Amino acid sequence: MTFWRKRGTGRGIERGTERVSVGGDSSYSAVGPYSSVVVHQPSPQGEFAVGWPLEVGAVPALASAFQPRTGLRERIDAVREEGGTAVLTQVLSGGGGVGKSQLAASYAGQAVAEGVDLVVWAPAGELQQVVTRFAEAGARVAAPGVTGADPEADARAFLAWLATTSRRWLVVLDDITDPGAVEGWWPVSRTGSGWVLATTRLHDARLTGGGRRRVSVDVYEPGEAAAYLRARLADDGLADAAVGELAEELGHLPLALGHAAAYMINHGLGCAAYLELFRGSRSIAEVLPPSADAEGYGRQIATTLLLSLDAVEAADPAGVARRVLGLAALLDPAGHPEALWRTKAVLEYLGECEPAATLRVLHRYALLTCDAGVVRMHALTARAVRETTSEEDMPAMAVAAADGLYEIWPYPDQPHRDLAAVLRANTEALAGTAGEYLWVPTGHPVVYAVGYSLLDAGLIDAATAFWGDFAGASARILGEDHPYTLEATANLAVARWRAGRSAEAIALEERVLAVRTRVLGPEHVHTLRSKSNLATSYRQAGRLVEATELMEQVLADHERLFGPEHHGSMAARSNLVVHYYEAGQLTEAVAFGERALADSEHAHGADDPRTLMARHNLSTVYHHAGRLGEAVDLEERVLADRVRVLGADHPDTALARANLAMSYWELGPRDPARDLLAQAVAELTRLLGPEHPDTVKYRKSLTALRATPRPLWRRILRR
Repeated sequence: MTFWRKRGTGRGIERGTERVSVGGDSSYSAVGPYSSVVVHQPSPQGEFAVGWPLEVGAVPALASAFQPRTGLRERIDAVREEGGTAVLTQVLSGGGGVGKSQLAASYAGQAVAEGVDLVVWAPAGELQQVVTRFAEAGARVAAPGVTGADPEADARAFLAWLATTSRRWLVVLDDITDPGAVEGWWPVSRTGSGWVLATTRLHDARLTGGGRRRVSVDVYEPGEAAAYLRARLADDGLADAAVGELAEELGHLPLALGHAAAYMINHGLGCAAYLELFRGSRSIAEVLPPSADAEGYGRQIATTLLLSLDAVEAADPAGVARRVLGLAALLDPAGHPEALWRTKAVLEYLGECEPAATLRVLHRYALLTCDAGVVRMHALTARAVRETTSEEDMPAMAVAAADGLYEIWPYPDQPHRDLAAVLRANTEALAGTAGEYLWVPTGHPVVYAVGYSLLDAGLIDAATAFWGDFAGASARILGEDHPYTLEATANLAVARWRAGRSAEAIALEERVLAVRTRVLGPEHVHTLRSKSNLATSYRQAGRLVEATELMEQVLADHERLFGPEHHGSMAARSNLVVHYYEAGQLTEAVAFGERALADSEHAHGADDPRTLMARHNLSTVYHHAGRLGEAVDLEERVLADRVRVLGADHPDTALARANLAMSYWELGPRDPARDLLAQAVAELTRLLGPEHPDTVKYRKSLTALRATPRPLWRRILRR
């Protein structure tokens, strides 16, 4: 059945310029050890340069012997038809291994075959993946407002284009894992020419409503399961009379059927012979007890897995298949960088064996996939592998995985936002599967890297939750005064300071400082860092005299103990810039700001986040000192650099936009400055919350800009 409604007539041909956003296929984010999305500026083309139809994002190929699932498709189509002329979103919801993504891929393939104008396939495991794909699509369709400079703005321009275009389109959001993250990013159509299809394992109320309808996807119907086996085994003549019985024994689960078919083809076994082997395999109670099988699919997956593992071991030239499979099973099912398997830590764990050939064998037996630099293992397969891994093997396996992830984690990681997101997801998955093994003898550094990455990415709520949980676990396992617990608590305080919760931050930092002074001594580098953090929180709380005196003491101690070029000395000088200008000591602020920027550029490079912050601080000082021309030059550079390095959806980028707006206000017409500041306030409200001190400060400035042409911002900012 053709499922696309006819477009209305008389709308004309959409015009525009073709714009190209280049970053390669960013599916699942991890495309290499230092992957990032590179967005190029658009190149003007002819008026009709968009070459319809378009496919944005790689639609997955359908599995061999794919079953059309006619009954399920009829239900999906019926739900869609209920929408009349309004766009509907169907959310395909079901457990792992039931074929949700394959079903969505079949719809996308049908749309392409029927000449639908636009098909977009967007992995939705993390919001940044959706934004990146939508920005790319906006450039490809030449949506009005797409510039190529700001991925989030381009993505929103694309959503606006979808809402009003008369062209036929399909957007697939595959594997939504956080309904809250995609809220506000669901495409809609005012013309009835579009359709959204989403897949998820979740049964979350936030996925329904607003025109979204859930369609439950379960295992194959008995006839479909048998048909799959017959089609898959036909070329080898292995589909004997036991097809139906085998399909039933496998629970009609598409993933289990795929494992079994691959095994039978590789070994020339008919259904009856495989069924006998299946039933005679190890006891399921030993490898996957019922209590661990919440979805009811463990028996089929675990048993077919064990059969395939035996075959893989026989075909694996390196003899490390079980170790490779076991390590991969500890990580995120959505995928991890293939570069992990080239790290020193993983190679040592595998006995210096090159794992590429083993990965190919495992791919051949459908136990994992290795494609475009990404290794993925289905969640059910991973769970079965973990259940068959001995306790004796787990510690070394978990540490090797953690060491490997830490080895490929770049610093700073914000220029590689997609890779950072993938590494965070894999570390969090590893922490969940390895548990206690990452706490022997102390917390593994890669777990700390997650928290630092969240802070650097400006994901303050997530960072606060992470460091709170981590500090609690560390106190329970290692003790409240353990150095690792104090480090986690200090980082929790930083997260709360970044969230504008200065009173909570001060309470935590004063406790950490007291313990570190008692245990480590007043001149230890960690004690000095605690003093610096406390001074910053004092400043945010308005205690400027205490803050400045404490930060000056930190600088003097650092220079005396470690020298003026020590990173702690440079950080203290950079922090004092803000203290001085807020206290009205502009001469000192300018001198310290210029030196801090020069030092950071020399030590860290022009694009390091610390250098960007030093440049931002100096521009603010120039502004307060009345050197507006110099301030604007720096602020424009800071904004451009932060969009490029940190991304448009970062609190520091919003602050740079706000500072630039205030300088524009003094130098030029009111409207451009007001519009830029309104954008910054909206971003700060969304990213930091309406009550954050920076949000409140610039919201007051915006109110003044709207009320009067006179530059009142100095008086307002100092209230």
